[in-house]
Amino acid sequence: MSGFEAVDEAFERGLLDVGDGNHVYWEARGNPDRRPVLIVHGGPGSGRSRRAHRGFDTERFRVVVFDQRGCGDSQPSAADPSTDMTVNTTEHLLADMEMLRAHLGIDRWLLYGGSWAATLILAYAERHPERVGGIVLIGVTMTRSQEIDWLYRGMRLVRPAEWERFRAGVPIAERDGDLVEAYRRLMEHPDAAVREQAARDWCAWEDAVIQHETLGSPGQYGAKPTSDMLAMVRICTHYFARGAWLGDGQLLRDAHRLRGIPGILIHGRLDLGCPVLTAWELAQVWPDAELRVIEDSGHTGSPAMRAAVSAAIAEFAARRWDG
Repeated sequence: MSGFEAVDEAFERGLLDVGDGNHVYWEARGNPDRRPVLIVHGGPGSGRSRRAHRGFDTERFRVVVFDQRGCGDSQPSAADPSTDMTVNTTEHLLADMEMLRAHLGIDRWLLYGGSWAATLILAYAERHPERVGGIVLIGVTMTRSQEIDWLYRGMRLVRPAEWERFRAGVPIAERDGDLVEAYRRLMEHPDAAVREQAARDWCAWEDAVIQHETLGSPGQYGAKPTSDMLAMVRICTHYFARGAWLGDGQLLRDAHRLRGIPGILIHGRLDLGCPVLTAWELAQVWPDAELRVIEDSGHTGSPAMRAAVSAAIAEFAARRWDG
């Protein structure tokens, strides 16, 4: 148990004009005079969690959540095929985060998130280390080519039948090539039925990867409303087909820029889609970070993972904060 009562109602919210015709939705909860934390969502394109803020004591934190470009309540939605994806890149998201920080008058904040959020948080912290007072990452990914290849091709070793169905979702001529790029093209198809089927096939594969995680949330991708699914898959394929516009291994090479930033890395041993190796490699080159491996957890968590996350947040709540 958290030992405190979370506040669900946001005291402040808005749509921030970040340029290029995009408006980023954000909310703030808790004490505006206390330690600010930015909750970064995964995906990319999953949209903000409606529950993650409940893990923070709103008497001790100012909790900010936001929807990255193209998803959630940000405008326009990537589910709309007319939405321009050329202005939705990692560079744009980093600029949006920094614009949001300045808009809210925050000097330094704690960054919190998992999966794709880990990639975005690391990129932001390496770009703006002076703006980061601490980091909590759950399910560490760095969106390297080897990680993308493992998730969308290598995992066939674990789920061969489901992977063959995933592969069969693209045109025959593209089945032996880059499946992520093939799905990206399908998500740009002029026929709405083609886009929707591709999104469902993509999410069926994502669900297969976490199917064994009975202590977590199996089946969560395919359960999304159609519009959210379309936005997420269009954004995912757009980013992953291009390696998130990051140099391969860039985040690991630049981890020296994280020196002095305390970090807690929480990773499930049973996370097949994002193997623990990535978190371990990051911990080796980030001396101020501690890796905590949760033996019974996969990518979507477990009671032990939730307890570890709560403990990490409590540790940062107790730390001295000069921001």
